[in-house]
Amino acid sequence: MDLQNGIVSRFAQSDEVLAPFPKAVAAARQAKMPVIYVRVAFREGYPEVSARNKSFAAIAGRGGMTEGDAATQIHASVAPRQDEPIVTKRRVSAFAGSDLDVILRARRIDTLVLCGIATSGVVLSTVREAADMDFGLIVLSDACLDADPEVHRVLVEMVFPRQADVLCVDEWIATLT
Repeated sequence: MDLQNGIVSRFAQSDEVLAPFPKAVAAARQAKMPVIYVRVAFREGYPEVSARNKSFAAIAGRGGMTEGDAATQIHASVAPRQDEPIVTKRRVSAFAGSDLDVILRARRIDTLVLCGIATSGVVLSTVREAADMDFGLIVLSDACLDADPEVHRVLVEMVFPRQADVLCVDEWIATLT
């Protein structure tokens, strides 16, 4: 989730920190699990951005992050295949303003394996909403990044385990065999 150029460039200062993401994608593909990408992007003119939304109003004010903008395209390290959907959301949660739920229900998916940037943003919001929707949840702790390492630690060690199984990518891959 949100592994898009404009976000990766702000959070991932080295290829090393990105390594768990393509590893997880490759393992999911090998296990024949659907891979669904989620990105945040806005229409030209930002009709979906309220002036009361501090984060998104700031983006609208400075420009960028529109659907066709390079910043909203999925990062090359996890490039989607042609048959892998890219869901565009309009808020922080992967479900808010997107058709993710429609895709999941159509495929009868009841368990989600989540990773993304930022742990305190899209991952937290999506864990909370998906748990309320009764999905089974796995969070890949080393395939989540946050600007604040302590916030990341608290979320993956203390908050997420209340609603999800928290595993590193290698631990999760071991469950697939």
